[in-house]
Amino acid sequence: MPERYVSVRWPDGQTQKIYSPSTVIEDYFHTGQTLPVADFVARSRAALTVASDRVQAAYGFPCSRAAASIAAINSSAAGFEDGDVTVEGITP
Repeated sequence: MPERYVSVRWPDGQTQKIYSPSTVIEDYFHTGQTLPVADFVARSRAALTVASDRVQAAYGFPCSRAAASIAAINSSAAGFEDGDVTVEGITP
């Protein structure tokens, strides 16, 4: 599957690289996009669930790395009640 990495900047300036096993992530995010933290988390969860479902359809099991990405996003987001996340880039 054509994997993608999404680079984001959190409200405190920290950056994070998020793995997606599918290009479906590009349907949810684009470079330069700025989203409130809660919206970013919800979209990430939706996109990575769809991506993992595609892996399951193709290979018979869900993508554990997509699940790890969701967990990492939730962990990073836990420190913010407000603020925006900026999508800095999407790369193969």
